[in-house]
Amino acid sequence: MRWLAVDYGHKRVGLATGYEADGFATPVKMIPGGHDDRVIREILVAVKQFACGGIVVGWPINMDNSEGPQAIKTREFAAELARQAVEHHIRLDVRMWDERLSSFHADGVLAGTLTRGKRKARQDAIAAAAILNAFFDDDGPQKAQKP
Repeated sequence: MRWLAVDYGHKRVGLATGYEADGFATPVKMIPGGHDDRVIREILVAVKQFACGGIVVGWPINMDNSEGPQAIKTREFAAELARQAVEHHIRLDVRMWDERLSSFHADGVLAGTLTRGKRKARQDAIAAAAILNAFFDDDGPQKAQKP
C-alpha cells in the first residue's frame, strides 16, 4: 500500500509519499498551513493524486511521552482528516506516528545547502519523509495508533 506522510504545522505542512513494500519515502511538497479545512482538502487531493491508501500524521509528543498543546492539536487535526475522508467517500487508513527529531533530521539533510528561505520551503516535506521512513522501519502500519 502507498502511504502519505503529513508533517502538520501551523505555518507549513509537509507531505511525503512511499510504498510500504519498499519502505522508502520521498518528499512531495509543502503546502501553506493555516486554515485546517483548506489543508485537509489539499491533503485529500494529494491522496487521490498519489493513490494512497493510508496517511500517517507526525505526532509531536514530548520527550517524556506526554502530549503538549501541539500534540493535542495534531491529534485533533488527524481525527478531522479521517472524518472528512469518510465524508468524501475516500477509504483511508489514518494513523499517528511519533515525529520526535524529524525536523532535526531535515535540518541535517539540508545543512549547508540553499538559502534560508529555500531550506524552509523544503524542510517540512523532508521531515514528512523522515516520519514515513521511521513509520516503515518500525512496523508502523501494524502498530501505529489511530487518532
